[in-house]
Amino acid sequence: MGFGAFESPDPTDRLFFAVFPDAEAAKRIAGIAQDLRSRLDLRGKPLRTDRFHVTLHHLGDHIGVPEHVVAKAGEAAARVRMAAFEVAFDSASSFSRQPRNRPFVLRGNEGVVSLCDLQGTLGTAMAAVGLNRHVERTFTPHITLLYDDSAVAPQPIDRFAWTVREFMLVHSLLGRTEHRILARWPLDHVD
Repeated sequence: MGFGAFESPDPTDRLFFAVFPDAEAAKRIAGIAQDLRSRLDLRGKPLRTDRFHVTLHHLGDHIGVPEHVVAKAGEAAARVRMAAFEVAFDSASSFSRQPRNRPFVLRGNEGVVSLCDLQGTLGTAMAAVGLNRHVERTFTPHITLLYDDSAVAPQPIDRFAWTVREFMLVHSLLGRTEHRILARWPLDHVD
C-alpha cells in the first residue's frame, strides 16, 4: 500500500464570520477596484461584487460542514450585543509579501475602530462557548479587491463608508467561488 492511502482528503468547505457591504457600498467598492486596477496597471481581475466582505474570524477549513462548529458559532454570535455602526475605508495596498498572487485590499484607520470592537466582542463570545482555537488574535480589517503579482504601496482613496447592520456566518465552497450565508445576526441592540 502506498503512502497516498493515508493522506487526508483536501478540505472542501470553509466557515467564517464576516460583514458584507450593502449593495450600494459594494457597487462603490467595485468602482474603486476598477479605477485602481486601471490607474496602477494591475492585471488581476476584481472580485465579484457579491464577494466583497471583511472576515472577522475564520472557523476552519473542513470536509463537509461540521454541524457542531456551526452550532457553537451560533451560540457565540447570539451573545454579541452591539449597535449598528459606520465603517470607513480610506486606502488601498497589497496585503502580503508573498511573491505572487498578492491580495490587493482596502484598509482603514479610525474608520475601522468599531469593526475591531465587533471582532473582539465576537472573539470573546467564541472563546466562552469553546471555539477559542478559532479566535483570530490579530485583526487587520480589510476588503480584498483583487489578486495581483504586483506589490503596491499604500494608496490613499476618497474615504467611503457604510453602516454595518449585521454580521454573518458564511459557508464558502472551496474552489467554487461560492459563499452561502448560514445565519445572520443583527447589530441593533446593546445591553
